[in-house]
Amino acid sequence: MIDILIAEDQSLIAGALAALLNMHPKCNVVATCHNGIEALAFVESQPVDIVLTDIEMPEMTGIELAAHLHKHHPNVPVAILTTFARKGYLRRALDAGVKGYLLKDAKSDDLADAIIKIIAGELVIDPGMALQAWQVEDPLTNRERQVLRLAGEGLSNQQISEKIHLSEGTVRNYLSESIQKLGAQNRVDAARIARDQGWL
Repeated sequence: MIDILIAEDQSLIAGALAALLNMHPKCNVVATCHNGIEALAFVESQPVDIVLTDIEMPEMTGIELAAHLHKHHPNVPVAILTTFARKGYLRRALDAGVKGYLLKDAKSDDLADAIIKIIAGELVIDPGMALQAWQVEDPLTNRERQVLRLAGEGLSNQQISEKIHLSEGTVRNYLSESIQKLGAQNRVDAARIARDQGWL
């Protein structure tokens, strides 16, 4: 039996996924968490065989969760399950050490089969996305991405500096670099471009 932890901020989707996977004779969903921080705490409190996570979640994204688990709990594979068929997301997910990248419109049997393959040591990527992964280089550094994400949420430079403990001048510099790299008109436009490409 494969013990699965689901990280998904939409309760209805999390419940539906758990119900579908529990119907498979080899799958057992042990818990659902609403963000990456909850999922990380769960993994650190009791063993699971695999983490199935969405990308866009509050507090800690699925890709940030995957990177942390890859570094600190490398024996726990992570599979991304998302609606976003964005090559930037896939590239970042692979760089974070994920073992699966699947789309939410996949059939439930395909999802269970993918989980079984990942547990067996295979890398499973949605076929339509696999060739796209390496076509566009992510131009942002992790710090630029963090600042730009907060700016895209409407935070001021002062609020960003207080939240991530940087000076306002440093925040301005990161935003200016991001805007220049993305060929954007302003911070809002830069956040939009980066989000559309899957770089946030």
